[in-house]
Amino acid sequence: MKTDVTFLSAGLKIAGHLHTPDSEVGGPHPAVVVGHPGSGVKEQAAGLYARRLAGQGFVALAFDAAFQGESEGTPRGLEDPAHRVEDIKAAVSFLTTRDEVDPDRIGALGICASGGYVLPAAATDHRIRAVGTVSAVDIARQFRLGADGTQDPAVIQGMLDAAAAARTAEARGEGVQSFQLFPDTAEQARALGGRHGLDGFEYYCTDRAQHPRSAKFLTWSSVDHMVSFDAFRFVDLIAPRPLLMVVGSEAVTSWMSVEAFQSARGPKELHWIDGAGHVDLYDKEQYVGPAVAQLTDFFRAHLAGAK
Repeated sequence: MKTDVTFLSAGLKIAGHLHTPDSEVGGPHPAVVVGHPGSGVKEQAAGLYARRLAGQGFVALAFDAAFQGESEGTPRGLEDPAHRVEDIKAAVSFLTTRDEVDPDRIGALGICASGGYVLPAAATDHRIRAVGTVSAVDIARQFRLGADGTQDPAVIQGMLDAAAAARTAEARGEGVQSFQLFPDTAEQARALGGRHGLDGFEYYCTDRAQHPRSAKFLTWSSVDHMVSFDAFRFVDLIAPRPLLMVVGSEAVTSWMSVEAFQSARGPKELHWIDGAGHVDLYDKEQYVGPAVAQLTDFFRAHLAGAK
């Protein structure tokens, strides 16, 4: 069952979908906060994973990040890592107030950029008892180094120049300055980003999974917020709570999950989904099914303990 809910994160109203098991028997239930990919909304990958986890007996909360989707916050399209981390903690706080949730059995799952955000959220919030990621990305590394880690350093320097100019323009009353996230055509997406670029375009910009509220632009001010962030800096503080990182064997971003995994102290597991690219794990059943099965076993094992 899906219920529309709201909760506050640093004073902003966050819109969420609370997915609950069909059966009320055996409650209160373990629960999982599910964060969406960068530019995504709760109706896309996060909602899919939340529904699947609810079908396995968990209460699962998918929500829109502040400044995005149906959640409050201006300027629209701001990607602020510090606020994204706060959103996850606020989602945990909300779950602790729900009668159908056992507040001592709450986990967090992050997909793509949220796979980065759940790591610092869990590192400093001990209410998160188990952490899972799918296609985890540190948004800062993505912008500084590129999806594959080989980006020319001049690219991010140019983006920081543009971000600085945008802040000046906004101070002069010229309005919020934004940049386009996706190319205009599939051919341009492939030329710019290969398979990864094309997969992202098809997911967000075609009938495959596009949604009218998913972000097609970000504010230029997002860039300097993101670039100085480090999702993996304190991943060692998650221990002794468990960490599971699910990643596609063909994902160009897989090096980031490997890097985070190496920095974690454990207990930890890096689970590879054979043949999957980064975006494949958002919605393709042949890859989502095994990922959900792994996550279900993980959260059952580590959120089953007594209070």
